[in-house]
Amino acid sequence: MINSEIIKSYALKNAIEHNGKAQQGSVIAGLFNHGLTKENIKDHIKEISKIIKQINHLPSEKQKELFKDLEKNIGKRKIREGLTPLKGTKKPVIMRFAPSPSGPLHIGHALTGTISYLYVEKYKGRFIIRIEDTNPEKIYPPAYKMIKEESLWIWGNKIKFIIQSERLPIYYKYVNKLLKLNKVYVCTCNPEEFKALIKKSKPCPCRNLKQSDQASRWNNMLDKKGYNQGEAVLRFKSNLKNKNPALRDFPLARINTSPHPIQKNKYRVWPLMTLSVTVDDIESKMTHIIRAKDHRDNTKKQKMIHKVLKKKYPVSYFQGKINLKDIKLSSTAMKEEIESKKYTGWDDPRLFTLASLKKQGITPKAIHKLAEQIGLNEVDKTLGKKELMELLNNFNKQT
Repeated sequence: MINSEIIKSYALKNAIEHNGKAQQGSVIAGLFNHGLTKENIKDHIKEISKIIKQINHLPSEKQKELFKDLEKNIGKRKIREGLTPLKGTKKPVIMRFAPSPSGPLHIGHALTGTISYLYVEKYKGRFIIRIEDTNPEKIYPPAYKMIKEESLWIWGNKIKFIIQSERLPIYYKYVNKLLKLNKVYVCTCNPEEFKALIKKSKPCPCRNLKQSDQASRWNNMLDKKGYNQGEAVLRFKSNLKNKNPALRDFPLARINTSPHPIQKNKYRVWPLMTLSVTVDDIESKMTHIIRAKDHRDNTKKQKMIHKVLKKKYPVSYFQGKINLKDIKLSSTAMKEEIESKKYTGWDDPRLFTLASLKKQGITPKAIHKLAEQIGLNEVDKTLGKKELMELLNNFNKQT
């Protein structure tokens, strides 16, 4: 039950974790464990804001002193049991998790991917791990093997693995469909000139060329003797009057001649995320998607492509950001510090990779329990190192 004492408890806790300044989103996330719902936030938001403001004006020592008396409320908080039901589950549920092979999986991947995995388990569906490797320059080759092994460890062996770089002919097939529907065009305009036109909701000269010319231009993108890298891009014909400029004639594919770790120089035209994700979701018969809320624009783009292809878009949910305070998760940064001998390897106990957590004795079930507690909601959640490990260790004891 939500009352002023519970709100104050979470506000004090969060303030102490953030140098004396409680963050409203994190406080609200904690209150979900006491019965707060998205629907009734509006009934409590004024009181929550008022208490947070009062707490943030207190000296840090005073915050710590008050929290000693209220910490018991945090310890007794109600833990979420089970998951909120999904809509549209009459058909077998098919969901996915889509890491990039820029490094191994870490706790951030695990928490976001596990929520989809738990729903697949709940509805006895199908879980797909889709390795998104269509950007050759950002690939760490050992990650392919690491991601597969770590996925099997945390989610079991009932997984279907898809590697996007092995699916280029499928993406090309869909481009040809879109060309025949006159829904895409090859643009050779200067990027700055194109941007200026789009900002004014005006078409570029390439947009209204005949379909036969567009097909010829597409073939020139594919041809090694055709356009050079940076000279042409495939764009989707959207509504130029859309209020959001980012949704006007957005790109779908570009030329990239960098060698790919798997495909080498076999392909020169690579799909951008909007195209590859759309095609893979259609081909995999995806039923439900859980993605970070900063992907709203990407979702709108993908829905446009589904619509012109006369495909039903999967049931879509947005997830709040899980902010892992003071925890290094950048694969590039970790790799550099491993190479400089700051860390002993990907399983160094100071890192929060799955390899490290596994070595420390954290079980997959403990991570599943934590993901279940976070649940599916759009409110951002913040966890510090200490709290994260305490939660994982506590769940470890329960499994």
